[in-house]
Amino acid sequence: MSAQRVAVIGLGRMGWHMAAHLAKAGHAVSVCDVVPGVAQKWVDENGGTGFTDAAAAVSGRDIVITSLPADRELFAVADVILPVLINGSLWVDHSTTSAEGARTVHARGAEKSVAFLDAPVSGGVDGARNGTLTVMAGGDQVAFDRAEKIMGAYAARITLMGSSGAGQITKMTNQICVVGLCQALAEGLDFAESAGLDVSKVIHVMLQGSSASWQMANRAEKMLAGEYNYGFSTTLMRKDVGLVLDEAKSMNVPLPVTEMVGRMLAEVSQMGGDAWDWCSLMERQRHSH
Repeated sequence: MSAQRVAVIGLGRMGWHMAAHLAKAGHAVSVCDVVPGVAQKWVDENGGTGFTDAAAAVSGRDIVITSLPADRELFAVADVILPVLINGSLWVDHSTTSAEGARTVHARGAEKSVAFLDAPVSGGVDGARNGTLTVMAGGDQVAFDRAEKIMGAYAARITLMGSSGAGQITKMTNQICVVGLCQALAEGLDFAESAGLDVSKVIHVMLQGSSASWQMANRAEKMLAGEYNYGFSTTLMRKDVGLVLDEAKSMNVPLPVTEMVGRMLAEVSQMGGDAWDWCSLMERQRHSH
């Protein structure tokens, strides 16, 4: 597609790589992060223009990409950029937030003739780095069709799930399915290790069978080695689980396994694991006996 003027706000572990892929695709990229020096470091490596002020970063830009921690940051950015975005702008938000938060910003954007998509992602930092993320979007078809071309720079699977908020609900579904799986993996690895098996061989065998999963293929060996300095932090997963449980309560849907793993993640935090990848559930499992 032709080059676009794109602003990327939020240069964390995910946003950094998304912005880099956009620059490599030939788009004119401006970047913004509240942490001093981060935007300039990205510019030094990738070109473009760096800002610490979100309003300045989006000025004159057709498309805005955000990757933010939670609702609070999303609303704060909305307060700053909606007054300055030009009519017809497109805002694609890759944050994981509440569905209601996404719908609120969608409505606020519509008042300013700004199209907003809630478009959380799956695939982790490796997916962002490799440009193979999965995007689950909520919003209008016209906005999605426009955004899909841009997101193709860093995503391999991009799907419109429904109206505003549907992307966030889909991401919550993803997290429900994955948290129980990772805890089960931790239990299985600990069980095999405690039995004196060669657990690397066990992993190799299981990857050929019905228990195989992305988590097993990409995290099992690191869990076994006790390596957690990468990926999606315990803090962020606890935030996601909180969003899931709040939404489930409003829907009157019981989620006993997700609720249990949420408590286990809190125990990982108490062990000092806030910044560890959340597969550090393995560490909690090992210390439970």
